[in-house]
Amino acid sequence: MRERANNQLFDAYFTGRDMREIFSDRGRVQGMLDFEAALARAEARVGLIPQAAVAPIEAACKAELYDFQTLGEAIVSAGNSAIPLVKLLGKQIASVDREAERYVHLGATSQDVMDTGLVLQLRAALGLIEQDLATLGDALALQAQRHALTPMAGRTWLQHATPVTLGMKIAGWLGALTRSRERLQQLKPRLFSVQFGGASGSLAALGEQALPIAQALAEELDLSLPEQPWHTQRDRLVETAAVLGLIAGSLGKLGRDISLLMQTEAAEVFEPSAPGKGGSSTMPHKRNPVGAAVLISAATRVPGLVATMFSAMPQEHERSLGLWHAEWETLPEICCLVAGALQQAVAIAQGMQVDPERMLANLDLTRGLVLAEAVSIVLAQRVGRDTAHHLIEQCCKRAVAEQRHLRAVLADEPQVTEQLSAEQLDQLLDPAHYLGQARQWVERAVAEHHHFKV
Repeated sequence: MRERANNQLFDAYFTGRDMREIFSDRGRVQGMLDFEAALARAEARVGLIPQAAVAPIEAACKAELYDFQTLGEAIVSAGNSAIPLVKLLGKQIASVDREAERYVHLGATSQDVMDTGLVLQLRAALGLIEQDLATLGDALALQAQRHALTPMAGRTWLQHATPVTLGMKIAGWLGALTRSRERLQQLKPRLFSVQFGGASGSLAALGEQALPIAQALAEELDLSLPEQPWHTQRDRLVETAAVLGLIAGSLGKLGRDISLLMQTEAAEVFEPSAPGKGGSSTMPHKRNPVGAAVLISAATRVPGLVATMFSAMPQEHERSLGLWHAEWETLPEICCLVAGALQQAVAIAQGMQVDPERMLANLDLTRGLVLAEAVSIVLAQRVGRDTAHHLIEQCCKRAVAEQRHLRAVLADEPQVTEQLSAEQLDQLLDPAHYLGQARQWVERAVAEHHHFKV
């Protein structure tokens, strides 16, 4: 069957093939057909329809039997995808078994089909995202441990601050992703919920058999049965969008840091290299952060899509006009963007290239100024905080004005040398001795990651 043409030039860059397949025309149609097949099985279990009708209905619930181009054109008039699909499904069943066609879609409404089909797609989508998050977490944990004591300049307001370690920075990325993995786990029981309410949510068409059928349908699909249908209560989907938005933002932070560390002036950490990766059409020397660009792009695009999901929440009465429609492509696109960013992040984390010598050289760019706090803190215990702060501040200004290393200026200052020996000054101006709790932060983040895996 013909499938509508897709714009595929950027798909391989911005998303993953498996995720795009879940939300392809085929994936969407199959999700709805899975609902219809499960509904037939459930109604047969309860005795509403004959068991003989199930096999012909199930046989027709295969996406490859349908022409997506025809279906797409029919949606223009129908207003949703379920109405024309159910009609085509009925025709397909009737061509084999006219009696069975009478029992298809019994008691359901279009939104039941579409929402439950979407939940089935989201279950598969979150499975992919969780796998990639676990893989990314493993790679970041390994890199954080490897570089737990690799000193580098901390940067605040884009200026050199005090020393940190690369492992500490990576542990920060890891911790944010671990928290989002926890959020995904917490939302799944709420999200993986069948939608089945019929025309206005009361399931009146099924009479006393409504609840048994609803329970059987949930069991057939391995979903929970909510306290009532959620046609215009969209918090489940919006919560999912919000958590995916947090993941996109955390990945964007990772991408932003990597891109800044790759800058020529820093040149401390790099994406893995590969033939043709990150090149320029005119400049042979370029090594562009093309993976980080995807992470930053997703973090830029996803918040607007999440906002659309929130904007679509106040839906009218028992079925929405337009707000429900606004969700149809929005949440799938969020999933696709997050999946693409995750795949790029995994590649970066697993193949990250680090230049520790450049980090040490950059630490010394300010000729010891990044360790002025270390000297001031120790000196304050000898002469008082205000005196120490003012004295070291004046030494820093002198070092800048005279273009000398802070160590040399301090050695010329009697008020300093009276309190601190040459050996003490050497130690205070060694970045390796001013890393604080960096190792502990790494150990804690890695432990939380491994605890979550268990």
